[in-house]
Amino acid sequence: MTVAPPQLPLPPEADRPCALAVLQPPGDLAALETAYMQRGAQIVACDAARQMAIDVLMAERKMAKALGR
Repeated sequence: MTVAPPQLPLPPEADRPCALAVLQPPGDLAALETAYMQRGAQIVACDAARQMAIDVLMAERKMAKALGR
């Protein structure tokens, strides 16, 4: 009898594409600063989602190794 390898649910945030703000018209300094701040926050959120996906993958591998796979 073969046992399927463990599969953990992936957090929904880890499966979504990352959004990145772009400079909006009129393209003045205020718009640049706004886009810069938005993009910084989006990069932090995207990196956190990526880390969640890696954590799930590593936990699955650890569980599979414990089962001798």
